[in-house]
Amino acid sequence: MLIINVKNEESIDRALKRYKRKFKQTQLLKEIRRRKHFTKPSVQRRNEILNAAYRIKMYGDN
Repeated sequence: MLIINVKNEESIDRALKRYKRKFKQTQLLKEIRRRKHFTKPSVQRRNEILNAAYRIKMYGDN
């Protein structure tokens, strides 16, 4: 959970902007999406190999 301390003189818009910046920096949404579906380690490894082969095929071995 992200906690943003709002100062007395600070506007809500400024606090919201700080919250959004902190949310983006922590990459919380990326982690939530990654955990949404479980992928077996064997399937994940196979996908990595297929993606690497695709990159080599498309861009060559530089």
